[in-house]
Amino acid sequence: MLYFRGCTAREKQTGIAEATERILKIAGVDFHTLDDEKCCGSVLLRTGFIDEASEQIKKNTEILKGQKIITSCAGCYKTLKEDYDGLDVIHISQLLNDLISQGKLDLSKKDLDVTYHDSCHLGRHCNVFDEPRNVIKSVANLVEMDNIRENSLCCGAGGGVKSAYPEIATQMAASRLEQAKQTGCETLVTPCPFCKLNLENDDIEVLDLTEFLVKYGGIDGE
Repeated sequence: MLYFRGCTAREKQTGIAEATERILKIAGVDFHTLDDEKCCGSVLLRTGFIDEASEQIKKNTEILKGQKIITSCAGCYKTLKEDYDGLDVIHISQLLNDLISQGKLDLSKKDLDVTYHDSCHLGRHCNVFDEPRNVIKSVANLVEMDNIRENSLCCGAGGGVKSAYPEIATQMAASRLEQAKQTGCETLVTPCPFCKLNLENDDIEVLDLTEFLVKYGGIDGE
């Protein structure tokens, strides 16, 4: 299995890649990474650079075709699944759900209240709603925000908004974070490194799903 880390987890949120690899090793998953991993092309596609994205997709396809691919990033998952032809790709939340169901991860549940943010790419775009929630429920109590699943609020980072309109991205993140705080939870979990990057703040802990499992799941007896 190829673990496609994605640009954000590989370069900006490296703790996500580290947590993911740790969990995969503990679960006995046979995987490898690419030393020269390139961007999947999602940002190029979402910001209108179609020709450049097509060239990137063409180059990546030669490397990725024929492999079972797992990705940390919701944007990478959507792109590899829907904008490439014939790739076998799964998001980490789906694999974690399977590993837990198969008893390959020995987790301990705590009396901990946690809320969850649906990434646009993973949720509305790809209909992955239940798997990450199942993973959270295996470790903690899930307390939902007002807007969830198909009606979830965007974090504000996607579609080039964070780069082109940072003030708007900040305002959107603040709206979502206010909903998270209203749940009374001290931890917010997201399945997307890009969402985590935009939602990080000083008032509530924001963790990727894999970081959450490593920190609170009792993995390795911790």
